[in-house]
Amino acid sequence: MARFRYRMQNILELKEKLEEQERNNFAARRRALDEEEEKMRLVLDKRNAAAAEGKALRNGTVDIQKIKENRRMQEYAEEEVKQQRVKLKVAEKNLDMARRRMTEAVQERKIHERMREKAFERFVAEVNAAEVKEIDELTSYVYGNKNDADSDKRSAEEEEG
Repeated sequence: MARFRYRMQNILELKEKLEEQERNNFAARRRALDEEEEKMRLVLDKRNAAAAEGKALRNGTVDIQKIKENRRMQEYAEEEVKQQRVKLKVAEKNLDMARRRMTEAVQERKIHERMREKAFERFVAEVNAAEVKEIDELTSYVYGNKNDADSDKRSAEEEEG
């Protein structure tokens, strides 16, 4: 029986490799976003701790130096929060771009898989048509030889008779 060979198999394999690379890239971007979110949580915790400490300093005995130091720490923590928000936005955009590229890679692979399936279906139809044709030819040959043998037999009987 004939073997099916998809003529663009190397392209399909390349698309599969590209998809795998995009999946890995997406996973790396997801991890980076998770790390930035964790950093944001830590920065917010630091800011909240500084705010709580400042409130406690104002409620207890007044120590101007510690209050000023706490205010600077709060301002620094607020600046860290702003910077971390920017980093978080960048990580989200990177993840979104990686998601789009991965989706495109998946779509391209699926297109080539569909093309391969259709080529295989055409191949199977061609093989089936060739088999039907071969069976028809065999049937015609056998039937034709039987009729020839019958007519030869009749001719011989008529000559004898």
